[in-house]
Amino acid sequence: MVEMIGYLGSILVVVSMLMSSVVKLRVINTIGSGIFAAYALMIHSYPTALMNACLVGINLYNLARLNQKDRAYDLTEAATGDGLLGYLLDHYREDIRTYFPGFAGAGAEDRAYVVFCGGDPAGLLLGTAVGQGTLKVTLDYSTPTYRDCSIGTYLYAKLPSKGVHTLLFAGEESKAHAAYLSKMGFVKENGAYVKRLD
Repeated sequence: MVEMIGYLGSILVVVSMLMSSVVKLRVINTIGSGIFAAYALMIHSYPTALMNACLVGINLYNLARLNQKDRAYDLTEAATGDGLLGYLLDHYREDIRTYFPGFAGAGAEDRAYVVFCGGDPAGLLLGTAVGQGTLKVTLDYSTPTYRDCSIGTYLYAKLPSKGVHTLLFAGEESKAHAAYLSKMGFVKENGAYVKRLD
């Protein structure tokens, strides 16, 4: 039974390394390291217990930093033909397709926004203005490092200052993205997801 606890902790630590999301990686790694620390104490392997306890502390510290509400985000407008935007879309192409299977690349959109965190690209929003203050979204993407953090909240708070008061998403979404839309307050209306920002 004791060895099964050790195996469980080891498996969770290994599985955490397969996560593309930094938050998920740290959460699963924290649980695995905690279990493995308990196992090490049971078999009186104190150096191993100490190391895993330190990993738990490091993970908790970094999770707290990732969830800070006052992170240094910046929102920049870009043109759909912008070189940086094209590079980011190409660099994250496969990951984007996971969440947006119907996205074929920037095309007819007339609005593009890039969210930066400390100078690093953290999120992309592409869409087309379809009415007074309404943006039909084709891509609302967070890079793996910043996924599950506060980028969406920051972005949606800033968009009204850019004249965007309603977001409309009617594209082909993955289950993961549909869950994200619901979590962020989008409501399904007439087959599309809608969020009013005011």
